[in-house]
Amino acid sequence: MAVWMTDRLVVVPLDMSEFSLNALATARDLVSDITSIRILHVLPSSERPTLGSDRRDDQTRAAMSAFVQEYGYPKMDISVRTGEPVKQIVCFAEEIDAGLIVMPSHGRGMLTEMLLGSTTYSVVRHAACPVLVLKPKK
Repeated sequence: MAVWMTDRLVVVPLDMSEFSLNALATARDLVSDITSIRILHVLPSSERPTLGSDRRDDQTRAAMSAFVQEYGYPKMDISVRTGEPVKQIVCFAEEIDAGLIVMPSHGRGMLTEMLLGSTTYSVVRHAACPVLVLKPKK
């Protein structure tokens, strides 16, 4: 695959699912240097942490780092945010002046998407940069 992003950062929202791992693999194929990829994990604000938020973020970051390393990726830049996923993804991408967001569509049916909403769809609508949406592999 040809390198597409040569001088811009790429955001990959990662939720430790197979779908998000596919997004990370695609992002890796699009950049000339893997250090251009920024992984973002969003914790729901509804979770009442039993640990302090800094400690919880550090533990989450360590778990995410171990997760990506388990799949053969080197140590990567991982950010952890708490809140509503769409807002956090869009704001994070704007803050770092990302050139692209790569994320999966979880492939629910059209009716389910209409009733429940879609994080991916909302990110596409609100992001200031392009969003590459990956369909699930069948």
